[in-house]
Amino acid sequence: MLNKNKLFTQREVNVIPDVSKALSWLEAHPDALKGIGRGIERETLRVQPDGHLATTAHPDSLGSSLKHDWITTDFAETLLEFITPVDHSIDHMLAFLRDVHRHVARELGEERMWPFSMPCLIEDADKITLAQYGKSNIGRMKTLYRQGLKNRYGALMQTISGIHYNFSLPLSFWQAWADVKDYESGKETISAGYLRLIRNYYRFGWIIPYLFGASPAICSSFLQGGESALPFDTDNKGTLWLPYATSLRLSDLGYTNKSQSSLGITFNSLEGYVSALKKAIKTPSEDFVKMGTRDADGNWLQLNTNVLQIENELYAPIRPKRVTRSGEAPSDALQRGGIEYIEVRSMDINPFSPIGVDENQVRFLDLFLIWCTLADAPEMSSDELQCSRQNWNRVVLEGRKPDLKIAVGCGEAEYSLVEVGKTLFADLRRVAEALDSNQGTTEYQQVCDELVASFDDPELTYSARILKAMKESGVTGTGIALAEQYQQLLVNEQLEVLKPEDFARQAQASVAAQQQLEANDTLDFETYLAGREG
Repeated sequence: MLNKNKLFTQREVNVIPDVSKALSWLEAHPDALKGIGRGIERETLRVQPDGHLATTAHPDSLGSSLKHDWITTDFAETLLEFITPVDHSIDHMLAFLRDVHRHVARELGEERMWPFSMPCLIEDADKITLAQYGKSNIGRMKTLYRQGLKNRYGALMQTISGIHYNFSLPLSFWQAWADVKDYESGKETISAGYLRLIRNYYRFGWIIPYLFGASPAICSSFLQGGESALPFDTDNKGTLWLPYATSLRLSDLGYTNKSQSSLGITFNSLEGYVSALKKAIKTPSEDFVKMGTRDADGNWLQLNTNVLQIENELYAPIRPKRVTRSGEAPSDALQRGGIEYIEVRSMDINPFSPIGVDENQVRFLDLFLIWCTLADAPEMSSDELQCSRQNWNRVVLEGRKPDLKIAVGCGEAEYSLVEVGKTLFADLRRVAEALDSNQGTTEYQQVCDELVASFDDPELTYSARILKAMKESGVTGTGIALAEQYQQLLVNEQLEVLKPEDFARQAQASVAAQQQLEANDTLDFETYLAGREG
């Protein structure tokens, strides 16, 4: 095992928490990690063969986007979202996700699934159709929430796509690690464990865009004629890039929201997190009050004038989650049952995979999130959370720059990204050995060996590899070629774990469920909204 103290002088030892004791424990109890729960949500834009955004409605043959378990829409009618159920097998989860892609590919006709996080040819952001969920009050509310997002932050930002990874540790882990008896009596301990994971993720999660960021370039149309302060290189044919960028999606240019930085939300206790979140959905925002909830003609503009219309509006690279009951707010679910799983939200679409994510990424996230759970994580003030963003910003804008430095704390000291990355991987490899010993394989170790090489050779990162292609063929040309290639591949593959009748049944059931909702509504929309506010 690589000794951290050889990489860092004595003063620098604290750069990465000393996890050696916890790792020794894990090596003695590898069984504690059997039964990890995982799920993936993948977003992708429907585009025309020439790369322009599709103008058609969500395909009827796919069923109701409001009630379908696996296929829905996100912000826009053209922004598909595929969801896998909770799974304990990586292979089965990815096969399920691929089946959903295979099915959708067959239903798209001439349209294609865009293989990048950043959208491309969008002439007029105002013409993007918001996701439509039918006539029920809940359906109308979901569309109005999106109207609010459009009016608050612009439609373009909302068409950015990503991969969300849902992760939960088994009860056996918490029993062995924290002496928990069951979920109910142990919910505070388990929640504290996941919050520790989240604090470490904020401190060290920049490693994800370093390895897997895949949006180093954008189409000039993304700026909609506006200027950017970023010093872009350009081919003068519509492609803009930063030479060392990894994930412009995660930069201020992408999916962020500056107006939320003053919320002071921290992850030191579940109670503190929930109360800050609840406050944000009840606190009026000066800017949004000016906008009002309706225009002069009485058309709705947003759900309300608070800092957050609903809790999901909080932009975050990671979220603590619990499955909600009918009509329950996410924060109430957390309060009721504690944290059940976490949602990682920092993954770009992987352009080298027809389904936007690959097995290596899933295995890496497993390793990293386990490490984040095991490592000590001192409390983080809202100021330190803001400071941690500086490391993320460095990595997303210039992660591959030679000799890039990573700050510790609020800039007290700086260290080489390469050294910090390699030191972290020495720990991750020990986690990999524990996970592999459960399966009798070396798959996790192989992922470590493959990825650690990216620190010595940044050209191996996803961002460097895709930038090379984008410089040759532009964002549009590369995107169209990959979209076509993946479409042909998926259409010609057989389903693996699902059957055509599963999709037919799900589509029919979702339409029937939506119709039922619409028939059961008794309140007018305004009264319904007022009831929710209360």
